[in-house]
Amino acid sequence: MAKKIRILSLDGGGIRGIITCVILKYIEEQLQKLDNPTAKIGDYFDLIAGTSTGGILASILLFPDNNKKAKFSVETALDLYAKRGESIFNVTFWQRVINPFGLFNEKISQRTLEKQLGEVFGNLQIKDFIKPSLITSYDIFHRRAKFFTSHEATSDLENFLVKDVCRATSAAPTYFEPALIKSLYGQEFTLIDGGVYANNPALCAYAEARKIEFSKVLNNPAKPDFPSISDMIIVSVGTGEVLKPYTFKQFENAGKVKWIQPLVDILLSANVETTDYHVKKIYETLGPRNAKNYHRLMPHLKNASSEMDDVSEKNIYELIQAGLAYIDQNRKELNDIARKLIKNA
Repeated sequence: MAKKIRILSLDGGGIRGIITCVILKYIEEQLQKLDNPTAKIGDYFDLIAGTSTGGILASILLFPDNNKKAKFSVETALDLYAKRGESIFNVTFWQRVINPFGLFNEKISQRTLEKQLGEVFGNLQIKDFIKPSLITSYDIFHRRAKFFTSHEATSDLENFLVKDVCRATSAAPTYFEPALIKSLYGQEFTLIDGGVYANNPALCAYAEARKIEFSKVLNNPAKPDFPSISDMIIVSVGTGEVLKPYTFKQFENAGKVKWIQPLVDILLSANVETTDYHVKKIYETLGPRNAKNYHRLMPHLKNASSEMDDVSEKNIYELIQAGLAYIDQNRKELNDIARKLIKNA
């Protein structure tokens, strides 16, 4: 019996990735109850896509153990965000004095981020991921999208260190400097956060899945090659709905500087919503039953901050609470997702 291709897509959103972890942790717990007490969610998807913080999370979920299975649970990822987030996003008093509001250079030093990524991933290469990946970034020199796809990293030309991939996908403009990285072949790239065009990478993941011979890549003859949308289950997880209003009065006669931060906020939210609209419409062409194989999990932020770098203890607590509130209100759908993942293993 043919199995569906299970795709996990993870939005960008900085420290708000904690919400994603809370939701995925619940799904993982259901997998442990229903299928395997030691289940890790990375083993239950056939392709994982991520942008920015979602790209880092995807890399953690795809990290191999000695048996080429997922090494880390979602709880490990949640600990990483909650415990290391503060040091990654910390801006010292002196930096605030010489660089108020990030007007003169990037708000956050990339050195701490690079150190943390090095400690987590070491010299792991993307070709060693347990499943196909699609991690987004944007090449500002050649002016084109750059996708990191583990299933195509069969030569050094397309193979990269995971820590470099994570640095590239999370190089959010105004927060971090661009990433200057090299492939294992030695080709140099100047990259920024893939959120500039795909903060929600679900549509990119769909397009990538269409060209993969999954039966060969996964060594599973029950998996379809070059799958169509009817062959896919897509679980797309957001980092909290941002609906901050901007009034005409606020931006009447506003100059370039005043527009910078609101524009980043609006562009990131807009492409998240647009991608969801397009994927939903694609699934609607299949009829009511198959349309239910698209799951967009987008919680409300509740009392949490929409800022991507608010790592205060209070805000981390509120992000966790926002994730828990979403679980409480959507338990049936999340349980259904777990059952579908097991059925199509």
